[in-house]
Amino acid sequence: MNKKKIINDPVYGFVSIPSGFIFDLIQHPFLQRLRYIKQVSMTHLVYPGALHTRFQHVVGAMHLMQLAVDTLKSKEVSITEEEEAAVLIAILLHDIGHGPFSHSLEHTIIEGVSHEVISALLMKKLNIQFDGRLDLAITIFNNQYHRKFLHQLVSGQLDIDRMDYLNRDSFFTGVSEGVISFDRIIKMLTVKDDELVVEIKGIYSVEKFLIARRLMYWQVYLHKTVIAAEQMLVKALARAKELSNAGEELFATPALSHFLRNKITADNFEEDPIHLTWFTKLDDTDIMSALKTWCDHDDFILRTLCSKLMKRDLFRTEMRNTDFTDIELNEIKEQVKNYFGLKESEIDYFFYHQVVQNSAYSAGSSPIKIANNKGDLKDIAEASDLSNLEALSKRVVKYTISYPKEISLLDQYGVENKKVKVN
Repeated sequence: MNKKKIINDPVYGFVSIPSGFIFDLIQHPFLQRLRYIKQVSMTHLVYPGALHTRFQHVVGAMHLMQLAVDTLKSKEVSITEEEEAAVLIAILLHDIGHGPFSHSLEHTIIEGVSHEVISALLMKKLNIQFDGRLDLAITIFNNQYHRKFLHQLVSGQLDIDRMDYLNRDSFFTGVSEGVISFDRIIKMLTVKDDELVVEIKGIYSVEKFLIARRLMYWQVYLHKTVIAAEQMLVKALARAKELSNAGEELFATPALSHFLRNKITADNFEEDPIHLTWFTKLDDTDIMSALKTWCDHDDFILRTLCSKLMKRDLFRTEMRNTDFTDIELNEIKEQVKNYFGLKESEIDYFFYHQVVQNSAYSAGSSPIKIANNKGDLKDIAEASDLSNLEALSKRVVKYTISYPKEISLLDQYGVENKKVKVN
């Protein structure tokens, strides 16, 4: 069989599959599942073009990793054929553990288990199937290899993962603020004292990368309407779980049914391999088919949440820099309770109070190092002449509340006290 394939990627053009073994990995059902998992979850409800998948992302990241390896080798950084293959495999498989709707349902379907943990477990399974040929890739992925720069390419503050998702998500959302000079950053990469560093000529491209990351988080990933949609999805699944645990028979695919009926936690997930097996059969289509069917369910809460999601009748979200007072929160809760005729224990299905936070750069965690012409290294925040770069390392915290549009709005002076009807 001819395994010298190319993939036509809308962002980078033609992407070559580097080897027959990587072709076999791409063809594996674990990786093919990523074709049916959206990269940015519910973001398409705000930016309609954002329907790209995790599969596109990992293939694109593999392509950028090949460019990075070629650049480092051209600068006489010694990288063996085995190391090159391993780092390409590590980036290709880094997101293999994502579940339906990516980050949105990460701790809803399985409590307390991150996609990184599941990725590591699936890599182990693949390694068994492929007779240990993933040993080095797993070692690099887990940051246990002695050449630390290889892990930094996979996971760090200027890693290949971030370069692809910023570039790709910007492309598909149409948010031009997220465009980065990925090609120039890669050309400016080098290695010093076993660390991945950037030559001084690339400093402005790195600055733009950090600013783009900040803008993409607040404009796309943490957009207030996206937050509302993701929380509605989480609450719909939580209600379905509650009903299933109470003995209610719900429509669900076999894979989704397994996770609705069983309480799966971090402890028992790894103990019983059947949970991981069912997880590999789960993707966005399982959730969507259930949501569509549950729109006609007898349960008012489940029916309402699913119907609103499918019709894009999303909850209104207020976001601000200061937290909401107890008076504000309790007043809105009371209006939600009265309008929909809810029990006290049911209010949280229709009212969400969240804290969202992000920092574009963390100087203390795997800092981005800039190498000057003499070879001296400085942290990007110190080397940059951009006055607000240090501010990008500060964690920005915002507070949000989400509630159905039927409920009266918060005005700038407090809560409007309007009489609401009882459902």
